[in-house]
Amino acid sequence: MKVAVIGPGALGCLFAARMARSGTKVTLIDHRKERAERLEQQGITVESAGEVLTAHPSVSLHVPTGMDFILVLTKAYATEALRFPPEVPVLTLQNGLGNVETLCSLVGSARVLAGTTSEACTQLDVGLVRHTAAGLTRFGGWTSCDPTVAGQCLRAAGFEVALTDSPGQIIWEKTAVCAAINPLTALMDVPNGKLLELVEVRQLMRDLVVEAAKVAAAEGYRFDHSLVEVAEQTCADTSENISSMLQDIRASRPTEIDAISGEILHRAQLASLPTPRTRVIHQLVKGLENR
Repeated sequence: MKVAVIGPGALGCLFAARMARSGTKVTLIDHRKERAERLEQQGITVESAGEVLTAHPSVSLHVPTGMDFILVLTKAYATEALRFPPEVPVLTLQNGLGNVETLCSLVGSARVLAGTTSEACTQLDVGLVRHTAAGLTRFGGWTSCDPTVAGQCLRAAGFEVALTDSPGQIIWEKTAVCAAINPLTALMDVPNGKLLELVEVRQLMRDLVVEAAKVAAAEGYRFDHSLVEVAEQTCADTSENISSMLQDIRASRPTEIDAISGEILHRAQLASLPTPRTRVIHQLVKGLENR
């Protein structure tokens, strides 16, 4: 099995390392030459529950040919700049909305697998990751792409995987949850679990989830469980995790706020739905980015 993983961040390193250790021939893709050379030399180290996993996947600036599938874990704002070899399935587990549509425009919908992962990681340094909580990885074909091979590969690497016929539903669910947790942790400069301890912030988190769920409903997505409860349980399960958005703010990097809150605002406008809390949160995080 040959797999390319695009994106050497926390999740990209976790997935690349675990697949490489399971026997998959992994190529980690990084657009930055200096960092790619460092990763090639030192490999990846993942700290998890007192254990340390090391792996040395190949590292490249471009996706090689002959891959069985390509896993996209780069930031959402980088998706449109990606380039792929022909005829290879592309699986996105990225945060936010709009990634699938962008990938469909690049490779065609029949080659796209889409979904989410709730694996929680913090990047400590280049190639050094702390795995703070295990999670579920769910995905399926956006139209007709068969997810079986990718599912088998990730299960063999020790990931809990569930295949779905409704990838759009699970992407919206995660986006609604991320739209509440990630910006608030970035603004408060706290780990996920702290949001449950602050009464006013916890209520704001709930309100943000409700706004996002209303926009999802306008696009035809209904949920048979409470997304507010999902968000609160996520905070509890990943209480020590530093969200990717907070990691970006601390490192003075661009965040994915436009692909999360920004996309919710855009789709709310199309549906003539008010989302005042989401708008303020979006503006505040954009302000943090531009300090």
